[in-house]
Amino acid sequence: MIRRPPRSTLSSSSAASDVYKRQGINAEYGGQADNRMESRMELVLRNCHLATMCDGGYTIVTDAALGVRDGRIGWVGKECDLPGSMLEEAEVRDLRGAWVTPGLIDCHSHVVYGGDRAGEWELKLKGASYKEVAEAGGGIVNTVDGTRKATVEQLVRSAAPRIEALLAEGVTTMEIKSGYGLELAAERKQLQAARRIGEEWPLTVKATFLGAHAVPREFAGRSDEYIDEVVQMMDVLDGEKLVDAVDVFCETIGFTPAQTRKVFDQAKSLMLPVRLHGDQLTDCGCGELAAEYGALTLDHCEYTSEQGAYAMAASRTVAVLLPSANYFIKEIKRPPVQYFREAGVRMALATNCNPGSSPCCSLLVQLNMGCTLFGMLPEEALLGVTQHAADALGMGETHGSIQVGKVADLAVWDITHPSELSYYLGLNRLQTCFYHGKERCRGRLLSK
Repeated sequence: MIRRPPRSTLSSSSAASDVYKRQGINAEYGGQADNRMESRMELVLRNCHLATMCDGGYTIVTDAALGVRDGRIGWVGKECDLPGSMLEEAEVRDLRGAWVTPGLIDCHSHVVYGGDRAGEWELKLKGASYKEVAEAGGGIVNTVDGTRKATVEQLVRSAAPRIEALLAEGVTTMEIKSGYGLELAAERKQLQAARRIGEEWPLTVKATFLGAHAVPREFAGRSDEYIDEVVQMMDVLDGEKLVDAVDVFCETIGFTPAQTRKVFDQAKSLMLPVRLHGDQLTDCGCGELAAEYGALTLDHCEYTSEQGAYAMAASRTVAVLLPSANYFIKEIKRPPVQYFREAGVRMALATNCNPGSSPCCSLLVQLNMGCTLFGMLPEEALLGVTQHAADALGMGETHGSIQVGKVADLAVWDITHPSELSYYLGLNRLQTCFYHGKERCRGRLLSK
C-alpha cells in the first residue's frame, strides 16, 4: 500500500530545493552525492519518503530515493533526479511509498545485569517499605549480587531478549553502562558483555563505565575510599579497551560534586568523554557541573535549573530525558523542557532500561511518553532518538541523520507521517531495517 504524505510536507519542487540547500545539496543537480564515491551504488531505495532529521527537524524529502555504497549513504534526493548510472549493478528496492528514517539510537541503557527484581516490585505494590524490600534481599544489592555471580556469557544471554526487543523497533545503535558490579572483576564482566553484544548482533554498541553508580556494601560509610577504587578501576578497564565513556551518579543518594570531579578529572586525563546522571531527585547543580567538564550529556534532568540549562547550551551538553523512569518511580517533577528549548539545549530520549527504575525495552514508548509526560513535540522526540541521540554518544558526525557520507543505518516504516512514531502506544510499524547498508531481520543480517 502506497503511503502518500499530507500536502503540508515538502512535495513541491521549490520546497524540495529549500531542503536541498539546507542540507548542502546541489539544487540544480537535484540530489546530494558524495563526489569521493563512485557513481554506482550497491543498494538503491526508491519510491519512498525520507525524514532525514537534518537541520534540527524532520527535513522531509518526498518521492525520494537513496543510494548506499560501502555501508554509507552515497546519494540522497528526489527519485526523478536519480542518475541512471547509479542503478547499474545496484540492488534496487521499491519501498512502495514507505517512510525512511535514520536507524534509532538508544543513548542510555543499563541493559546488562544479573538477577531479577520483579518480585520486589510486587512487594512494593503491596505496601512494603524500602527497608523491608532491602531486608528481603531486594534493591540494588540484589542486582549487584546477581551480576557478580554471573559469567560474561550469562550476562549476554540474559540481556538477549531485551536487546532483540530494541532491534525489533529499528534500533541500530545503543549505549550500555556498567555499574552493577561495583568491583573490578564484575565491572569488567559487564563491559565485556557489552562488547560481545556489539559483536554478536548487527548493532553498534558504546560501552560506558559507571563504577560510581552506588556505594557497595563493603564500602558502606566509606564513599571517598570507594571513589579512589573507581579511579583505579577506570585505569585498568581503559587499558583493556573496554571503556568508551565514563559516567557518575551525582545525587543526594549517589555521589557528591566533589567526588564526581575526582572521577571526571581522571577520565579527562585518560581522554575519555564524560557523562553525568544528575538532577534526578534534587537540583545538585549538575547542569553547571556537566558544562564545567564539557560532558557529552546530563541524564535525567528533572530538577535542572534555568541557569544549568544555559550552562549546558554553552558547553553543547545534551539533555538525555528518561520518561519511563520518571513514570515507573512515580516522580511528579518533569524535566524543564521549556528551559532547554529557550537555551538551545539538544534533547535526547532513551529507555534507561534497568531492573530497578525502568524495566522498559521499547524506544518507541519513550517517544510517546516524551510527548505526553514531558510536553515534547513529535519532531523533537524523533530527533531525540536519532540525531540528538547520536550527539549524546559523540557520534553525531557519522550517525543520526540521512546525509551523504553518514553510516547507512536506516529504518523503514509503514506510516503516513513521522509523527505516527510518537502517536502510537504499543504499535510497531517497522517494515525493515538496514545496518551499515545491509538488511536486518529479526536481529540478524540477511546477507554478509
